[in-house]
Amino acid sequence: MTKAVVKIGGKQFIVAEKETLLVDLLQEGTKELTLDALLVIDGDKTHIGMPTVKGVTVTATVIDDLVKGEKIRVIRYKSKKRVHKENGHRQKYSKIEITSINQ
Repeated sequence: MTKAVVKIGGKQFIVAEKETLLVDLLQEGTKELTLDALLVIDGDKTHIGMPTVKGVTVTATVIDDLVKGEKIRVIRYKSKKRVHKENGHRQKYSKIEITSINQ
C-alpha cells in the first residue's frame, strides 16, 4: 500500500488511495486537485523530496464543497468583574477523496 504526504492549504496530510479527508475550504468550482508529493512510502521504501518527489503526483476529487465542522464555544471571562463574553464558531471544510497516487 502506497502512502504519500501532501500539502493542502498550508497543512500536511498522510494520504492513501480511496481515502476521504476534510481539508480547509477550497475555492468554489474546484472539482479535481493535482498535488505534488513531499514524501512517498511504498512498502518498506521511503522517498523523501527536496522539496517534492520528482515524478510523483497525487490526484483528488472534491466530493462536497461545504461541510461544517463541530461548533466551538469561545468564552472570555474576567473574574470578580461580572464581565463575560461568549462566541461560537463553526469551521468550513471541503471533503475530498484521493483517487490515485501516480508514480
